Amino acid sequence: MNEKLNKYRNFLKDKVRLTIDFTKTDQSLGIAVPPIEKPYGNNEKTISLPPIENFKNINATRLVSAIENRKSHRKFLPRSLSLEEISYLLWATQGIRKKVRNVVLRTVPSAGNRHAIETYLLISDVIGLEPGIYRFLPVEHQLLFEFAEDNLSEKIANATLGQYFIGTAPVVFVWTAVPYRMEWRYGNAAHKVIAIDAGHVCQNLYLACEAIKAGTCAVAAYHQELMDKLIGVDGEDEFTIYLAPVGKVKI
Repeated sequence: MNEKLNKYRNFLKDKVRLTIDFTKTDQSLGIAVPPIEKPYGNNEKTISLPPIENFKNINATRLVSAIENRKSHRKFLPRSLSLEEISYLLWATQGIRKKVRNVVLRTVPSAGNRHAIETYLLISDVIGLEPGIYRFLPVEHQLLFEFAEDNLSEKIANATLGQYFIGTAPVVFVWTAVPYRMEWRYGNAAHKVIAIDAGHVCQNLYLACEAIKAGTCAVAAYHQELMDKLIGVDGEDEFTIYLAPVGKVKI
């Protein structure tokens, strides 16, 4: 077998776990647990999102129907999304059901409950929000306005290797990994499960879109440096691992 192929296949296996002394991970050494979301300054602009108990326009959807109808969409109608719809999609993909001290129970599973994923929104057309780059604050169920960005649709297309349909969506979900959250517990065994966690998140987005007559398309092909630069992360301690545009679609 090609040596390089074999190397990457081994990433999908769990052999690394047998090589790790888990008594020497940062967790076992008593090093403080990393925060469950990225910190932000008191003077930064935040937007409160409608809580789940106040949702009024989210249609009840049978799980069987949502699974049956799930498919990738690359054409979106020229219609805005509402703040309530954005709130619902964020709750479905990274929402917190319960917080107990430094532990949070979310709407998606995560290895060791570490949740190494952060959610950024590239917003072009959401009612009540100015276009720009936002980050989801799951603990507060708020959006943090990061910065405005000129020619956002064009830059999205460039950062996704010419996939122009992504830039036509009113919002693009971009998920980053903060690997130390998982490394703190699992050391070198952290990285495969971070990728698995990202899959859980995106599948919930697909299913949740069915309730608001929207569609999405999982995207794993992008220019790493351009996408990291677009959302303002350093590419080392935090970097893009997955993204998905969301917009209204023909039913």
